[in-house]
Amino acid sequence: MRLAIAMIFLASGMLTAQVRTGIEVLAGSGFEPLSGKRVGLITNPTGVDSRLKSTADILFEAPEVELVALFGPEHGIRGDFAAGEKVGTMFDEVTGLPLFSLYGATRKPTPEMLERIDILVYDIQDIGSRSYTYISTMGLAMEAAAEQGIEFMVLDRPNPLGGNKFEGPLVEDEFISFVSQFPITYVHGFTAGELAHFLNEEGMLNSGPVKLTVIQMEGWDRNMLFDDTGLPWVPTSPHVPHSHSAWYYPVSGILGELYVFNIGVGYTLPFQLIGADFIDARNLAANLNDLRLPGVTFRPVHFRPYYSVLSGVMVSGVQIHLTDVQSADLTLVQFWVMQEINRLHPDKNPFEMCDPARHDMFDRVVGTDKVRKAFSKRFRVQDILEIWTGQESAFAERAAEYFLY
Repeated sequence: MRLAIAMIFLASGMLTAQVRTGIEVLAGSGFEPLSGKRVGLITNPTGVDSRLKSTADILFEAPEVELVALFGPEHGIRGDFAAGEKVGTMFDEVTGLPLFSLYGATRKPTPEMLERIDILVYDIQDIGSRSYTYISTMGLAMEAAAEQGIEFMVLDRPNPLGGNKFEGPLVEDEFISFVSQFPITYVHGFTAGELAHFLNEEGMLNSGPVKLTVIQMEGWDRNMLFDDTGLPWVPTSPHVPHSHSAWYYPVSGILGELYVFNIGVGYTLPFQLIGADFIDARNLAANLNDLRLPGVTFRPVHFRPYYSVLSGVMVSGVQIHLTDVQSADLTLVQFWVMQEINRLHPDKNPFEMCDPARHDMFDRVVGTDKVRKAFSKRFRVQDILEIWTGQESAFAERAAEYFLY
């Protein structure tokens, strides 16, 4: 009954979010920081206000704003491209403005794209994990703006994992890539605006610093998960359909790079499952639960993926249930799962079962090859703990200097 009443209130606009995002704070100022400037906007379907109106449409319709161009990351500005699909340059059908792709042949705005622009505005919902490419797009766009002497603005949004989690090793120089663009921890704890300040002031932009403005949220604090904000969740990509999907992405996404296990992508629970056609599901779940890992429990599952890895094959494994996101070591869960699979099936080495080319992507996502090399010797989590966690505390202290909330 309470849920039904809440849905009625939401439909009628009678519920208000506890948090006001950057676009709403900007609108509340009458768009004053954009006055007299030609604006380029980097956004996607997640760039909306609390009533789900697109930032692109808000700025286009605002008489105080001269919006002259749009820029789309992976999946495109309106979300009409699949993961990894290259996006071309075109015109936006809603506004008629030129729409430049930042996920195709060009991932960094070119001087030609920016020649009529005074300020680049960024409004995209991140999910708090380094390998999610939107923050790479932001950093490269900051570099382009600095090189052309134009301003950069971030309309800030919540980190759906909260602002206190920092997990994983920093990226080593030789493993910098679009899925690990900057030397930050894998789970990074920043809002997009905080990360922008960090990159800018820590000298991580190849261009040197950009003139940066962050329009801060109102009402957000670091202990909030996304559901605490009262904001609607717009899928950030096809396999992150719910706010809790952001919790599971770092739990299994790295393992998924091997293409040996299905991680729920291609089934109804993306990133919440780990399965293969050789796993003893019942014993795997029992072994994992015996570890008493904080904030997580496991149950045996059997499922047939509709597409992606092991498509059409009946697989067995575990469903991962996060019972306390804040206390769980999210990124280590997949390594604990691999450890216990190895105990049950020592003849199944996923690093040998996969295409060797997948090792490179695995390492790029992790940010180093040290983890794979150490773990694959005995498949014991204790062998990688220092590599995985050794830089977390120091980085969290360094990051805290840039916290806005």
